[in-house]
Amino acid sequence: MNQRLSSAENGTSVGVTEVSDVQNAIEERLTQTVMNSFDGCQDERLTFLMKALVRHLHAFIRDVRLTEAEWNSAIEFLTEVGHITDDRRQEFILLSDVLGASMQTINVNNVAHGDATEATVFGPFFTENSPRIDNGGDIAGGAAGQPCWVEGTVADVEGRPIPHARIEVWEADEDGFYDVQYTDNRVAARAHLFSDDDGRYRFWGLTPTPYPIPHDGPVGRMLAATGRSPMRASHLHFMVSAPGQRTLVTHIFVRGDELLSHDTVFGVKDSLITDFAEQPPHTPTPDGRQLGEQSWSRARFDIVLAPDTIATQPAAVHAG
Repeated sequence: MNQRLSSAENGTSVGVTEVSDVQNAIEERLTQTVMNSFDGCQDERLTFLMKALVRHLHAFIRDVRLTEAEWNSAIEFLTEVGHITDDRRQEFILLSDVLGASMQTINVNNVAHGDATEATVFGPFFTENSPRIDNGGDIAGGAAGQPCWVEGTVADVEGRPIPHARIEVWEADEDGFYDVQYTDNRVAARAHLFSDDDGRYRFWGLTPTPYPIPHDGPVGRMLAATGRSPMRASHLHFMVSAPGQRTLVTHIFVRGDELLSHDTVFGVKDSLITDFAEQPPHTPTPDGRQLGEQSWSRARFDIVLAPDTIATQPAAVHAG
């Protein structure tokens, strides 16, 4: 006899139930039969993935003694996730994010290497074909928020500057929304630029502020049901690429933000927490920009790219 965790049929209690040897044999035989069904697959990696998926999925079902009602609820939930997903909203990435699956995939596929900048989640709000700005330009595009001067360098792990690295940056406005969450097709608070001949970059953005992930759909209801907050710690997204270097997807986070310890997508890493120094009105700006009575902030983020020869898992994916 084996003991397994189980939930009562009404879902109100959790306990341990006895599972007979005969029942265990029935369940194990099915798992093995399903795994064997992939033996004819000609793709070795796909065979490995499918067998591992079945093994872990069946183990979960057996460990919790999943009820048919719970299985139906899960199917309905995933169906809702699919229905709300469109070309502007990716609820599956959001689900992956809040379960920590996105962050774990990032960890697996970005092995630590020297002083290379750590990666974090991609998020659901990146878009292709962002506008290009020159060094020192402004990514805001009319988005509301406190101006923020961001500067730094791009280098390799040997400390050599990397000229002409492509730097994609994007962020939410002060109301907590990305441009794609509006219905007027605006393009704001996102752009790309290139490091200069000495590997330096600089731009005007917005001081990051905390915001909730979209929680008006099935993922939001799941968070509410489990007593979790939908809030993300304040951050600014970066994606940095250069020939011969591993593409970096990361954020920087605002030091002192009370949400750093419980970011809902588990994206915060200590090395990415950055000082955003508040500058009072009339403080001279680095480029002579006149802001009048408006306060602003400044941050420095020096980026170190790992070489693209660093081994990663064979089935790397971009996650949210």
